[in-house]
Amino acid sequence: MSGVFQHPSAEVRSDSQMYTIVIDGEHAGRRIEKFLRSRLKTVPAGELFRLMRKGHLRVNGKKVQEGYRLAENDKITLPALLAAPGQAPEHDVPEYLVRQLRNTVVHEDQDVLVIDKPAGIAVHQGTDNPAGVIEVFRQLRPELPDLELTHRLDRDTSGLLVLAKTPSMLLRYLHELLRDREDEIERHYLALVAGHWKQGIESIHAPLLRRADKVVVDPHGQRAETRVVVRQRVGQRATILDVQLTTGRKHQIRVHLQSQGHPIAGDDRYGFAKFNRRVEQLGGRGLFLHATKLVIPKPDGQELVVEAPMPLRWKQLLKAGL
Repeated sequence: MSGVFQHPSAEVRSDSQMYTIVIDGEHAGRRIEKFLRSRLKTVPAGELFRLMRKGHLRVNGKKVQEGYRLAENDKITLPALLAAPGQAPEHDVPEYLVRQLRNTVVHEDQDVLVIDKPAGIAVHQGTDNPAGVIEVFRQLRPELPDLELTHRLDRDTSGLLVLAKTPSMLLRYLHELLRDREDEIERHYLALVAGHWKQGIESIHAPLLRRADKVVVDPHGQRAETRVVVRQRVGQRATILDVQLTTGRKHQIRVHLQSQGHPIAGDDRYGFAKFNRRVEQLGGRGLFLHATKLVIPKPDGQELVVEAPMPLRWKQLLKAGL
């Protein structure tokens, strides 16, 4: 093997024994294992980790560990036989997922794809699901080799999900916003909750602590703030809320609303069993939490504003007389 094999945004050189990838600025800051898994799709992840442990995969001639952050002009070397370009292995992406997600893009520009994710679909592959949003869109959009999730939605939560097309947009900007400048992003959700939401509750400040199987309000937990506005009363049985995240903790909205005595419809972990049974009897299945609006400041000073309407299944439930 000789010559130079060009990947988008990375220069790759090879000789008869070793394969060298030179990192450019677009990929600076990425974790080495994420970069290599996106570039060397024919090499199993376990093999990459083994190469790092044994010192057969090096950066600038030195052994590195999983989690190493790449820098511009870093030179990654590994055995050429393993890293030879080839066809990526076929992912087990069920056709029904492709059909469900194919027409869900609500915004696309040079940096991001924003989709309106249906409830019941995971964002990525896991032990209980053969594929998720990211695997489906990597199959649908093979021309975007660096496509990555910028944040998460629970499997049962529907609505707006942002996928970054480029590592710089993902790592240097969106992750920085979500980690250090959360107050600059507006994240709005619709939540259908049990009962008549009490007037005057407009902000919930309650620290959250992760436990083995759930999240709980605990004074020793992480700071968490949720803003709430009543959008629609559904008699005395339920209320539709416009919920805005100020912080983004795991299960934050679900736990905060439950802590006020108004859990979300269909929440089998934090909800009211009796209320959930009534919702299900009327044909309402799944969690009634929907990411409805995102306002994201862009590096050029403009704002990206994207909205996703109330899902049809919500309207059908309301029409059924909840």
